[in-house]
Amino acid sequence: MSPQIFITAFEPYDEWSENASWLALVEFTKSLPTGARIVTRRYPVDFGAVRQRLEKDLSDDFDYALHLGQAPGSARIHLEAIALNVGGNSGQRPESFEPLVTGGPDAFRTSLPVGEWSLKMREQGIPATISHHAGTYLCNATMYLTHYIVQQRRLKTRAAFIHVPLDPSQTAQGSKEIASLPTSVSAAGLRVIVDELIKRGPVAAAALA
Repeated sequence: MSPQIFITAFEPYDEWSENASWLALVEFTKSLPTGARIVTRRYPVDFGAVRQRLEKDLSDDFDYALHLGQAPGSARIHLEAIALNVGGNSGQRPESFEPLVTGGPDAFRTSLPVGEWSLKMREQGIPATISHHAGTYLCNATMYLTHYIVQQRRLKTRAAFIHVPLDPSQTAQGSKEIASLPTSVSAAGLRVIVDELIKRGPVAAAALA
């Protein structure tokens, strides 16, 4: 039986006319692997809307959920290990940030082998590293809320968040020197992860215990 894999990326925001996460996802879908049912979504850059979308989309109880986000300034793919129960936007001061879920767990750690994935990517010449902090903005919120919804509904879904660098085309128009990574490389990194999930297969019912 083939695993069901849910993959999301974000639409453009602020000064960016494109979002590197969406560019990577589109590139990935040009040559989908066999052996899995893959569902993709593009999410708005809005806390409330993302929560509503997750509440709806995760009801399909996928085996795996992979969320992609853009990381300006990074030169490597970052595989996030931990999401915190705190959130705010770039216009807020840190002391005004609020819990994403009142009374919810302080943090969630992905149960997926992100460290192993980063090693496999580097073995293929793809710059990648594990990250132990997904930030305090929407990317962190997406990872945290996914785990929270899965926990509350006792779903089988196992989730991870992947930050990808800007594509060179995004930095070419600006005056600042910003690190970047070709979309094709980010998409290849995503392919490594999906291939590994296909090898793992569907999440067993016993995993819910």
